[in-house]
Amino acid sequence: MISFNKELLNIKVQDFILKNLNSDISKLILKGIPFLNIESQVIIEQIEAKKRCKTKLTSWFNTENIYYPNKLNIEQTSSEITANYKAKLIKGKTIIDITGGFGVDCFAFAKIFKSVTHCEINPILSDIVKHNYKQLNTDNITCVCNDGIEAFKTTKNNFDWIYIDPSRRSDIKGKVFLLKDCLPNVPQHLNSLFEKSNNILIKTSPLLDISSGINELKNIKTIHVVALNNEVKELLWVLEKDYKGGIDIKTVNLKNKTETIFNFNLDEESTSVANYNLPLTYLYEPNSAILKAGAFNILSTKLNVSKLHKHSHLYTSDAFIDFPGRSFKIIKELPYNKKVFKKYFNEAKANITTRNFPEKVDAIRKKLSLKDGGNSYIFFTTNLNNNKIILVCEKI
Repeated sequence: MISFNKELLNIKVQDFILKNLNSDISKLILKGIPFLNIESQVIIEQIEAKKRCKTKLTSWFNTENIYYPNKLNIEQTSSEITANYKAKLIKGKTIIDITGGFGVDCFAFAKIFKSVTHCEINPILSDIVKHNYKQLNTDNITCVCNDGIEAFKTTKNNFDWIYIDPSRRSDIKGKVFLLKDCLPNVPQHLNSLFEKSNNILIKTSPLLDISSGINELKNIKTIHVVALNNEVKELLWVLEKDYKGGIDIKTVNLKNKTETIFNFNLDEESTSVANYNLPLTYLYEPNSAILKAGAFNILSTKLNVSKLHKHSHLYTSDAFIDFPGRSFKIIKELPYNKKVFKKYFNEAKANITTRNFPEKVDAIRKKLSLKDGGNSYIFFTTNLNNNKIILVCEKI
């Protein structure tokens, strides 16, 4: 963690940072930083951190005198887009974030809630966040410099919501993927958390196995699988005190100010029976949020499309539908045979995808002498007869 050096807020220093966002850092260091009272590395860290926020945290990037923490804090924080998505899911007057960090989620909550409490154990980061909220003209967030669990236990207040983004790093185990190994240990504290709130929202890494999370937690009402530009960024767990019903799974792919949504109930997936067929006129590839959620059978039954194979997770139909993912028209189906493929396909480039196929993309490119790119989309997969096939497609 960098120190909170207020000299960085000097107008000349801020101007230097802004002008050098696209500069070559190594050349900038060799040239020398023209501020003797500030370590060069500190200014370099500000440049690198601010640059990372241009698309991830636009409100911070476009606001003057924002103080940035190190790159790791920027990498670990929510994007502003996903933070705003979270804020739409909940409502009330009071919320406490017991793992505040850089405060992006709290900033989004402050637009919805009357009072927001931001807890951060690192005093420097807490000061940085408090300063930035002033620059962002946000005055309904209280910053508490303390361990979030301890701050929560000692307060006499109740809250409409508790928000937790447990750290996925452990001094002993490094990166961890079980909730009980994260900081704080959410499963261990659930009972005490529910003493002061009926609602808990937990953000976890997309690497967390959903079934594992279900086994570790209780009173789960909804799980949101959130993707940004088809990359799963976070899992959101909505817990409600004493809730005993089924679990709703909501998948969303946020892209270009649009949301592609597919929702289902966990029990629906386990009881649904998918339709199967050989490749028809159209081919569909589910977006990453749906794949992470495991909506394989329910997708077939709800949208009336057929799977190519139990493990291929590609779908097909004769009539075109609006599908939550990529859609293609199948131009040609070929057996997986180099001579047959070369006889039909004589282009130098193609976009290759493999699903339930024994060879990797790089190996296929080398074998078939294909470069990446072009207008053709080729899927290497397995059909319901367990035959390895090639589907040459055009994107819709």
